[in-house]
Amino acid sequence: MLKKFYRMKEKWICKMNQSISALAHDTRGIGVVEIILILVVLIALVVIFKSQLTALVNSIFEKITSESSGI
Repeated sequence: MLKKFYRMKEKWICKMNQSISALAHDTRGIGVVEIILILVVLIALVVIFKSQLTALVNSIFEKITSESSGI
């Protein structure tokens, strides 16, 4: 029973690897325009939420610093 489970698991992993590989080699999907649009949206989000992102990063670094001094 356990061997059957492992064979099924190996077949599933093999199929997933084949699917991921096929998706990675598919060149039909994304072009330069799409990449530029994604970058524009990301930059706009960073500009809009700059103060919140700065506060978040500062609080994370403060927590890291305070907890690392206790080591």
